[in-house]
Amino acid sequence: MDALLNELTPPQRDAVCHVDGPMLILAGPGSGKTRVVTHRIAYLLQHGIPEWQIAALTFTNKAADEMRLRVDALAPGRQVWMGTFHRFCAQLLRRYASMVGLQENYSIYDTSDSKQAMKRAIEAAGVSTSHASPEQIAQSISKAKNQLMTPETMQMHGLSPKETVAAKVYPVYQQQLLTANAVDFDDLLLHVANLLRHQPELRSDLDARFRYILVDEYQDTNLAQYAIVRALSIDHPNLSVTGDPDQSIYGWRGADLNNILDFEKDYPSVKTVRLEQNYRSTPNVLRVADQLIRHNRRRKQKELFTDNPDGQPVILRMFENGYEEADAIADEIVSAVSTDVARPSDFAIFCRMNSLTRSLEHALRGRGVPYQIVNGVEFYQRKEIKDVLAYLHLINNPGHDVALQRVINTPTRGIGAKTVQRLQRFADDHHVPMLEAARRADEIDSLAKRSATMVKKFVTLYDRLATKATAPLEDLLRFVVQESGYDKHLEKHSIESDDTSPLANVDELISAAVDFDRRHPDDGSLEAFLEQVALVSDTDAFEDNDQRVTLMTLHASKGLEFPRVFIVGVEDDLLPHKRSKEDDSQFEEERRLLFVGITRAKQWLQLSCCKRRMIRGDTRPVIPSPFLNELPLEEMERIESTARRDWFDHDIDQSHPDAWELPEIQIDSDSADPESIDTSFDFGANQDPGRDDHAQETLARFDEADAKPAPAANAHDQPIPEIGSLRTAADLLSNKRPPLTAFREGIQVRHYEYGEGTIIAVSGRGPKRMARIQFADGEHNFRLAFAKLEVVG
Repeated sequence: MDALLNELTPPQRDAVCHVDGPMLILAGPGSGKTRVVTHRIAYLLQHGIPEWQIAALTFTNKAADEMRLRVDALAPGRQVWMGTFHRFCAQLLRRYASMVGLQENYSIYDTSDSKQAMKRAIEAAGVSTSHASPEQIAQSISKAKNQLMTPETMQMHGLSPKETVAAKVYPVYQQQLLTANAVDFDDLLLHVANLLRHQPELRSDLDARFRYILVDEYQDTNLAQYAIVRALSIDHPNLSVTGDPDQSIYGWRGADLNNILDFEKDYPSVKTVRLEQNYRSTPNVLRVADQLIRHNRRRKQKELFTDNPDGQPVILRMFENGYEEADAIADEIVSAVSTDVARPSDFAIFCRMNSLTRSLEHALRGRGVPYQIVNGVEFYQRKEIKDVLAYLHLINNPGHDVALQRVINTPTRGIGAKTVQRLQRFADDHHVPMLEAARRADEIDSLAKRSATMVKKFVTLYDRLATKATAPLEDLLRFVVQESGYDKHLEKHSIESDDTSPLANVDELISAAVDFDRRHPDDGSLEAFLEQVALVSDTDAFEDNDQRVTLMTLHASKGLEFPRVFIVGVEDDLLPHKRSKEDDSQFEEERRLLFVGITRAKQWLQLSCCKRRMIRGDTRPVIPSPFLNELPLEEMERIESTARRDWFDHDIDQSHPDAWELPEIQIDSDSADPESIDTSFDFGANQDPGRDDHAQETLARFDEADAKPAPAANAHDQPIPEIGSLRTAADLLSNKRPPLTAFREGIQVRHYEYGEGTIIAVSGRGPKRMARIQFADGEHNFRLAFAKLEVVG
C-alpha cells in the first residue's frame, strides 16, 4: 500500500484513497490524472473490491489500453473492465439485443455505411431534399439520438423546417436499421440508455454489477452518456468522474459542458479534488495557456502551476503565406534533427482543419522528413478495405444491406444498378433484407432472366463464403479474397503508385487479422473483430514510438503530449472558426481548443499565423486570431518572416541546378492588385471599419517591443541533410532526367516494370503533375515527380 501511495502528491493521494461515494476530480492538463485513476483502481482492488464490480470508461481505445497496462503493472492479473463508452454499450447490447429488437450478431454501421442507409431511408420516406440535404437530415437525427429522442418523441418537440424533414425520415431510417439487424454509433448509446430507463430490473442488476464506475474525460460526455452512468449509479452512487471543463472541445458532436459543471448539483455529497500541478510543460508554456483560458467564463477556477524549470520562450511567428510557414517549420525540424537537438518523433504539428496539412506534407516530404498523419479511421475507409470488410459484414450479418450493395457487383458480375434497385424495392415491399430478396430473385417480375441468373450466382458464392464464418479470421479473409476473385480484380484494375498499393493494403488487413487471432486464441470471432474495427478512433493510429513527425488536428491532439509543438494557422475565421462567431459558447469552445493544443507541449512551442493564405484556390489576406491578443505577448518571442517563394503552382525544371529552389511569390493579376494587399504587419486597414479591432490591437502589442530577429542564416541557404528513410521526389530526380514539363501527351516513355508506353493524358502542375500512360497490359497513373520513367528516343 505504501508503494502505491508514496510517490503521489497530497491531492493525488486524496483522490486515490477515496472508496465509497461520488467524486469529482478536476484535473488540469498534464496533472497526472491517468496515474490517479489507475492507482485508485489498484487501491480499490487492494481494499477487497471485486474486479468485476469496477468499470473504467474512456473516450479512446488508446486511453483504455494505457490504463490497462498501468493497472496490470500495479495489480497483475486483475481483469478490470476498461474501454470506450461505445465499446461498453456495444457489449451490453450484444447481451440484451433482443430487448431492443436486434439479434446479438448485429452490425455497427460506420459513418459511410450510415450515409448510404440514410439516403435509402430518405428515398423510402418520400421527402424532398430541396430544403434539407441528406447530410443535414443525418445531423438532425444524430442530434436527436444524442438528446435521447426516439422517432416518436422527436415529433413532439418544436422543430425547425430542416428538423421537420428529419423527423419524417427518422422512423423509416430506424426501421431499416432494425430490418438490417444494424445500429449506427448513436444507437449504441441510445439503445442502452433506453434499456436502463425502461427496464428497472435490468438497471438495478447492472447497477449492482458495476458498483464502481470511473469516467475519464467527463467534460466530453453527451446527454446519452450522462444518462447511462447516472442510471448505473443510483443504488450504488460510487461514480467517480475525472475531467477538465477547460478541455471540453466536442460540443459540436453533442458533448454537454454542464455535465461536469453541474456534477456537484447532481451529487451534493460529492468529494471534489483539484489536480492543479502540471508535470508536463515548462512554466513558459503553462503561463501562455493559463492567461488564455482565464478569458472563458463557463469554467471551474484552477490555479495551474509547475515545478518544472523555465524553458525557452513561447514563439509567436508571422509568415507571409502558408507555404512559407510550412517551409520554415520543415527547416526548423531538419535543423534540430540534423544537429541532434531532437528526434523526428519529438515534433507535432497541429492545425484546426485537415486541409491545412497539404503544404506541410509537401515541405516535409521534399526534405526527406518522415511523418505520420493521425487519422485512425483513414485506413479503414480505403475502397479496397471497405470492399473486403463488406464481405465480412455480410457473412456475419446476412441482413447488412449496405454491405450487400457494396459487394454484389464487386468484382463486376454483370449485376447492374437497376437490378440492385429492383432487389431493394422488393426487399422494402416485403420487409426483408436484400440478401433474402436476392434468394427470391425468381419472384421479382421486373428482373430479367439473365439478371436473375447472375444474382443467384452471387447468392451461391455468398453461401460458399459463409461456410467459413467460424474459421480463424486469417483463414476466412484469405478465403474471401480468393473465392470472390477480389485479389485478381485488384491485380488487374488497381492503380498503384510509390506511396499506395491496394493489394498491399489488403495484405495489411490480413496482417491485422493474424494479430487478432493471436490476441484472441479462445474468444476471437468475426463479430468481435468487426466490432473492434467499427469502434476504431482517430488517435488509435498514433504511434508514439515511431520515428516520425506527427501531423494532426487540434481535436485529435487531446490526451497526447510532445516535446516540441507547432500550432499553425492561428488566424481569424480558422481559429476561432468563422461559424463560432455568433455563439458565445462556441467561441469559448474554440478558445478551449487552442488551450488544449498549447498544453500538449512539454518543452518548446511555436504559434504561427500568416498574412495571406490560399483559401479555396484564392490567396487572400487574413488577420491574426483574436486569441493572440489574450496571450502574454510581452514575454513571448515574436518573429516576423519575409516570404521569398511559393512553389505549388509552378512547373519545376529538374535539370536546372536550382531545381528545388522555390520561385518568387506570384499574385494573380485577375484576382488581386499587388498594390492593394498590405504586406506590413498591420492588417487593420484591410478590414471593414470597426470590424475585428483585435487585429490592430494584437499587432500593436506585437510591435511594442522589438521582435527578436530571426537567425541570420536562413535555413533555405543551408544544405538540407536527408534525415528520413522516405524516398522523395528530390531523391528520384537527377540532372540527367528531363524536366516534368517534358512528359506530355503523345510522348513515348519506358517504365522499369511495365515496359514502353504512351502518355495519353497529363494533369496538375509542379510536384503534383500526373500522367496517365497506356502500356501493353493497360493504363496506369503516375505522379511524375516520383515515377521511374524515361523518355524514349
